[in-house]
Amino acid sequence: MADNRVKIAIIGGTGLYDIEGLTGIEEVNVDTPYGPPSDTIVIGTLNGIRVAFLPRHGKGHRLMPTEIPVRANIWALKSLGVEHIIAINSVGSFKREVAPGHLLIPDQLIDRTSRRENTFFGDGVVAHIGFAEPFCPDMRRLLYNCAMEAGATVHNGGTYVVMEGPAFSTRAESKLHKSWGADVIGMTALPEAKLAREAEICYAIIACSTDYDAWHEEDAAVTVNMVIATLKTNMELSKRIIRLAIEKLPELRDCPCPTALQNAIVTDPKTIAPDRKEHMKLLIGKYIG
Repeated sequence: MADNRVKIAIIGGTGLYDIEGLTGIEEVNVDTPYGPPSDTIVIGTLNGIRVAFLPRHGKGHRLMPTEIPVRANIWALKSLGVEHIIAINSVGSFKREVAPGHLLIPDQLIDRTSRRENTFFGDGVVAHIGFAEPFCPDMRRLLYNCAMEAGATVHNGGTYVVMEGPAFSTRAESKLHKSWGADVIGMTALPEAKLAREAEICYAIIACSTDYDAWHEEDAAVTVNMVIATLKTNMELSKRIIRLAIEKLPELRDCPCPTALQNAIVTDPKTIAPDRKEHMKLLIGKYIG
């Protein structure tokens, strides 16, 4: 089998299940300690650059947000050598100015999920990653600039509320989240962002606004048909941004992400069982031999 090491990955959300233009395609099935990823990982060349693509919900959109095997997804990408993840997420907007069809590059998260495994650690190994800034600042800046270059109406920064789903918000929930000053709401940014940080992968999101959630009583309630109609335009823009961004991602990373675990592991290495140490080698091997 060919060398599958690849530094850049795209995680596609609702409406983005493949990337046109990939050449030299190889499909890779990765075994992880957390079971298989959402789907086969497709590795190919896009604009002369090797990238990996993983559809978050599986081809055909088979997985609900809570069912996505996020630990397996991030572990699989890490094992392939991935250092940068561009994630695509569909969101509802709490701001009139973030209209359906607009894009937003969020810089903050609020976690309202309750049923998801959100760490690789535990079982004898404890780590407390810094998460004050949940997205890679360098990647955020790059995605915003590329979105502008692609001609998108894009908003720089904003707070993304992550809800459990799969149902959309009640009107009361929507008004509550809006009152917090949040900008958008979706179902899939977490635990993806936390696990990417634990894996020391640079991670940022293109959030695609599809609707106004349920907060504005003059607007119709959110429906799947409404979301899908807006997604088609958003996904074409996202693909253009991805093509621009992958050409400009730095070869060497000059951000905090590659050393996120350096001072985060608090467990005395002498107390870690050998089998657990071996299990976690992909993540902690450079810090704990």
